[in-house]
Amino acid sequence: MIDLSWYLLLSAALFGVGTLVVLARRNALHLFMGIELMLNAGNLAFLAGARIHGGAQAPVSVLFILALAAAEVAVGLALIVLIHRTRGTLDVGSFNLLKG
Repeated sequence: MIDLSWYLLLSAALFGVGTLVVLARRNALHLFMGIELMLNAGNLAFLAGARIHGGAQAPVSVLFILALAAAEVAVGLALIVLIHRTRGTLDVGSFNLLKG
């Protein structure tokens, strides 16, 4: 069995890559993918803890996380498509939706 520290190390690496993508890119689709990487890193850490401490609860956690990930992807992609249709670009530097 793989030790918990390896799962947490992989989770931290995924979170770091996601953070670098969010900080380095200006395209909304790249930002979305970076945020998804960070959320999946959190999910991996949660599942590792459930596997180590919960035992029987791990399959329930997996199903809950899969459903949550599918919902967040659907909402995120819908927002990106809506922004692209209204603004014509995905460059986040050109978004000024909050300016009056």
